[in-house]
Amino acid sequence: MPLLSLLLNVLWLFTGGIWMALGWLLAAVLMALSIIGLPWARSALTIARYTLLPFGQTAVRRDEFRGREDMGTGFLGFIGNIIWFVLAGWWLALGHLLSAVGLAVTIIGLPFAWAHLKLALLALWPVGTEIVSSDDFDRRMVRRY
Repeated sequence: MPLLSLLLNVLWLFTGGIWMALGWLLAAVLMALSIIGLPWARSALTIARYTLLPFGQTAVRRDEFRGREDMGTGFLGFIGNIIWFVLAGWWLALGHLLSAVGLAVTIIGLPFAWAHLKLALLALWPVGTEIVSSDDFDRRMVRRY
């Protein structure tokens, strides 16, 4: 991990990263309590890890990154996102939005507010996305074009 990403991730932990990662972890536990929620629980755990250390990683659509559709990027993914939104997406997005507003009042907090806004969008519609390192994403996109 580059030094800048490491520094930003350490600062991120104190600007809402820990609390929002715990929110994603809570969502994963609640989803895992029911058998049908297990796919969302696994995704929520992945995004909890991303929420804990977001700098140096990127959330991308799987079909765009891999170049092919799968079950989570088609119609079933759409239905999965609607179910996720109703059960957990809206309150996780609200938590990220409130964190962003609180951080945006300071100049130093602006990059962290922006990261919370990106995570709020991810919280609303996470099915069909993948968390990849920023370097892998850059290499893949350069190779594609």
